[in-house]
Amino acid sequence: MLQYILRRLGMMFVIVFGASFLAYNLQAYSSDPLSGFGESTAENKEYLILQMTRDLQLDVPPPIRYFSWLRGIVAGLWGDFNMGLTRDGLPVIEILAIAIPVTIKLVITATFLAIVLGISVGMITAIRQYSRFDYSMTFVSFLLFSLPIFWVAVLLKEFMAIQFNDFLVNPTIPPIAIVLYSLVFGLVAAGFVGGARLQFFLVLAGAALFAAALLYFASATQWFIEPSLGIFGVGFLALCNAAIVIQLISGLDSKKGRIAGFGVALVIIALYYPLQALMSADASLINVFGIFAITISVGSAIGYFVSTIDKRVYLRIGFFTALMSTVPIIVNRFMSEFAGYMNSDAVNGRPVPTLGQRNDLLTPEQIDNFWISGLDTAVHLVLPTIALTLISFAGYVRFSRGSLLEVLNMDYIRTARAKGLSERTVIVRHGMRNAMLPLTTILVNDFAGLLGGAIITEGVFAWQGMGQLFNTALRSYDLNLFMGVFILSATLTVLANFVSDLLYGVVDPRIRIRK
Repeated sequence: MLQYILRRLGMMFVIVFGASFLAYNLQAYSSDPLSGFGESTAENKEYLILQMTRDLQLDVPPPIRYFSWLRGIVAGLWGDFNMGLTRDGLPVIEILAIAIPVTIKLVITATFLAIVLGISVGMITAIRQYSRFDYSMTFVSFLLFSLPIFWVAVLLKEFMAIQFNDFLVNPTIPPIAIVLYSLVFGLVAAGFVGGARLQFFLVLAGAALFAAALLYFASATQWFIEPSLGIFGVGFLALCNAAIVIQLISGLDSKKGRIAGFGVALVIIALYYPLQALMSADASLINVFGIFAITISVGSAIGYFVSTIDKRVYLRIGFFTALMSTVPIIVNRFMSEFAGYMNSDAVNGRPVPTLGQRNDLLTPEQIDNFWISGLDTAVHLVLPTIALTLISFAGYVRFSRGSLLEVLNMDYIRTARAKGLSERTVIVRHGMRNAMLPLTTILVNDFAGLLGGAIITEGVFAWQGMGQLFNTALRSYDLNLFMGVFILSATLTVLANFVSDLLYGVVDPRIRIRK
C-alpha cells in the first residue's frame, strides 16, 4: 500500500509539472502584454515599454521564465513558498487567499445540493423506470442541461429578485395563483409517489389541498414579511425527516426503527424551547456546533439503547434523524431576523440582492450579530446557488439513473430478489452502494473543481472569486496570477483522482490496491 501511494504521488508530481509547463508556455506565447502600447501617444512610451519588459522579464524566453517561477513553488518545501507578484504588484498568494473563501462559499453549497438532490432523484427515476415521474424528470433534466447558465442567471434575477422584492410590498397571493401553484405541487407529489391511477389522483388531491392551505395561510398572515417555522413547523419537518431516515435504513415496517426515529424526532421537538437559550443575539458559530452536538448526542444515545442487537442500525437512525431535524431549528432562528433585516436602512425593503456577496451598508452592530450577518450571506447566496444547482442537478440525475439501472440488471440483484429479500433491502443495500462506484470519480473531481470557480456565474452576480480571478488574469495578461489559479486547480484535480481510487476500496470491498 505504501509503495502504491508513493508511486502515485510521484506520477502526480510529473503530471502537475508537465501540465504547468505547457500552460505557462502556451499562455506566455499567446499573450502580448506590450500590445496596449501600440496606439499609445505618451511621450515616455519607450520608457514604459522598457520598464514593463524588465518587470515582466519579457526579454527572457518563456521556458526559462517558467523555471524561474517554479523556483518559488519548490521553495515551499523549506517554507519560502512564493507565486510571484501580480501586474499590480500584489503577492499572488494574498490574492488567492481572498478569492478562495469567496468561491468556496459560493460553489460548495450549490455542489452539495446538486449532488444530494441529483443522485436521489436519479436513483428514484431508475427504480421507477418508465413511470410518469421518470418521464417528467427526464424531460426536466434534459431541459436544464441544455439551458445556458447566463440565461438562467438573468431569469433568476428578474423573477426571484426584482419581482419577488416588488411582491413583498404587498405579499398577498391571488386565488388563481394559489390554485395553479397547488396543482403543480400536487402533480409533482403524485408523480413522485406513483402507484395506480386511483392512488395517483388521491395523492394529487391531497397534496394540492395541503399546498393550497399553506399558501392561503402564508398570504393571510403576511408570512413572507415575518417568516417563521415555529415549533409546529419544526415538529412536522422532524417527523418527516424521521420517516425518510427510517425507510432508508431499516424500513418503516421495523418497529424498533420507528421507535428510534420517531422517538428522536419527539425529543428534538421537546428540546426546541430549551435550545433557544443558545441562540441569543450574541451567539456565534460555536453555539451552532454546540446545538448540533447536543441533539446528535441525544439522538445517537436513543438509537443505541433501542435494541441490544443491530445497535449500529438504530444508532444511524438516531444520528441522521437528529442531524436532519436540527437544521430547521437553526433555519428558524435565522428567519426570525428577516423582518428586521428587510426593514433596515441597508436593505430598504428589498432583501433579495442581484449583485455582490455581502451588503456593505450594514451597521457594525448588524455585522456583529451572528444571525443578521448570516442571513445577509444567505440571501446573497440564494440566486447564484440556485443557478449552479439547476445546471449541475441535471447531469447528476442522468448519470445516477444510468448507473443504478445498469446495476439493477446484474445477476446478483436477481439472486437477491430470488432469495426473498425485500425490495428496499435489494435496492438500498445492494443496488445503490454498487451504483455509487462509478459516481465516486465524478463526485470527488467535482469537489476538486470548486476552487476553479464558476466564471460565468461569478461574473453575472459580481462575485470576486477564483473564476473572476482567472478571467482577470487572462484579460490582463497576468501570467503569475494565471499560473497561481492553474497550479492550485491542477494539484487538486490530480489529488482528487488519487482520493477517488482509494475510495473505490471503501465503496466496493472487492477492490484491493496491489503493490
